[in-house]
Amino acid sequence: MSDDYLVRIGKLIRDARQHRGWTQAQLAEALGTSQSAVNRIERGNQNISLEMIARIGEALDSEIVSLGYAGPMHLRVVGGRRLSGAIDVKTSKNACVALLCASLLNKGRTVLRRVARIEEVYRLLEVLNSIGVRTRWINDGVDLEIVPPAELEMDAIDAEAAVRTRSIIMFLGPLLHRMDAFKLPYAGGCDLGTRTIEPHMIALRRFGLDVAATEGHYHARVDRSVRPDRPIVLTERGDTVTENALLAAARHDGVTVIRNASSNYMVQDLCFFLEALGVRVEGIGTTTLTVHGVPDIDVDVDYSPSEDPVEAMSLLAAAVVTESELTVRRVPIEFLEIELAVLEEMGLDHDRSPEYCADNGRTRLVDLTVRPSKLEAPIDKIHPMPFPGLNIDNVPFFAAIAASAQGKTLIHDWVYDNRAIYLTDLNRLGGRLQLLDPHRVLVEGPTRWRAAEMMCPPALRPAVVVLLAMMAAEGTSVLRNVYVINRGYEDLAERLNSIGAQIEIFRDI
Repeated sequence: MSDDYLVRIGKLIRDARQHRGWTQAQLAEALGTSQSAVNRIERGNQNISLEMIARIGEALDSEIVSLGYAGPMHLRVVGGRRLSGAIDVKTSKNACVALLCASLLNKGRTVLRRVARIEEVYRLLEVLNSIGVRTRWINDGVDLEIVPPAELEMDAIDAEAAVRTRSIIMFLGPLLHRMDAFKLPYAGGCDLGTRTIEPHMIALRRFGLDVAATEGHYHARVDRSVRPDRPIVLTERGDTVTENALLAAARHDGVTVIRNASSNYMVQDLCFFLEALGVRVEGIGTTTLTVHGVPDIDVDVDYSPSEDPVEAMSLLAAAVVTESELTVRRVPIEFLEIELAVLEEMGLDHDRSPEYCADNGRTRLVDLTVRPSKLEAPIDKIHPMPFPGLNIDNVPFFAAIAASAQGKTLIHDWVYDNRAIYLTDLNRLGGRLQLLDPHRVLVEGPTRWRAAEMMCPPALRPAVVVLLAMMAAEGTSVLRNVYVINRGYEDLAERLNSIGAQIEIFRDI
């Protein structure tokens, strides 16, 4: 068997094991072999028989483990079905990836509760494991334990996993405190046009970080004599930019003031986590953060990230587009209030429960019940703004909602270069969307959705919007190569099926 096939089979086995929530030792015990042998198999460093492949597949209850390349995942959607019942919102994808990066600040054991089991998290875990961080799923695969090594092995970093996630850029803030020089692969993620890292650099240079980009890597050097001697003013009120500045400030021996900071949900979760590490953060929820850094962090910490407002918006949009009555539970209402205000003006019929507290003890949650509604296009355009405005990631869902409303809606997605273009994929499903320029699209409704077969857009939220439209379209649709959806949603097809959708996962033979 060729080395190439051994590596590919090893990766399939590793992914299946992680999906099951098993450690290498647990798989080894089920197979009657050693953990070191499983490690060699997963790295592609050991010949493996067809019999062993079959045994591994049986142990992991996974058809993924098979000889050869399984191919991309597709969805077959039987549309025109009403949703019903109730569904819980999962923990925040963006908070979880920030907290994984933040775990590098801590020398002690970090436990994150109810971590999103998504491809973005898996890619970051692969990167962390490759540099020596020990991670394992505990409590039946629900929670994640992270234990860092005394020294990180940056030369062994898994570049293939790193380039598939933009979150790798948030390693810069923690790593500048751990080593004087290091390199990271270029950040990847969704195809959303040019996304410069210069705002990150402007903030991190104040901590002595200098980065040169050559040959597919960021080459970083740290000058320990440079310290932030005045407030850091971010040139972009971005979420990851603010998080990187917070991660750098957390272990700076002194007080750092960050102005024009994002106060979005994932930033607040990161601040709450830093406080659990012993770092005092003043101004949480505002655009000025004052961080009292702790140069050495060595604590055992247990933290529960809050629920994902963008997933909540996805589920609300699913109910609206399919004209269903649905209860969405554990909605972080603070981060959806503007969206709901817009939907109320459009005519959405809904109820909300009294507020209660998330597991992190800070975030406010409600349960929302949405009913079929006769919607009218809003008078004003739909456009994102930094929190507390309409969330940037929720804008695409209004394309499907507006297509279900009477009248014309202007959507202005000014943040990303390409995303409005991807929304016009809804036209293949019967939508009437006119692209005015790379950032503006005019949506006319109501829409008589029709089934179609198409490739998944290469951006996460537009991809989910297309899936929702397929759920509303009479007939059978096919959405091909849905890896980008798996980057941000855990078991989305299965969960939608639990409330009445009919979505089949398949691969080409």
